[in-house]
Amino acid sequence: MEYKIKLDNVWVEYDRVNDILYINFCGKGEEAEETILLNDNIIVGVKEGRVVNITIMNLTGKE
Repeated sequence: MEYKIKLDNVWVEYDRVNDILYINFCGKGEEAEETILLNDNIIVGVKEGRVVNITIMNLTGKE
């Protein structure tokens, strides 16, 4: 399956306490219809065939 990323509304947020990086390619409040777990640390949110967010957990690799 092929997914597209629209770069109109990109915003990035880092949660230092939980070491999570959020990369969003949509407007605030837009939710993914489906999430895909790529590995233990990366989750991709998809809506209508396009990537709307990527979440990277344990970004720095520190436990």
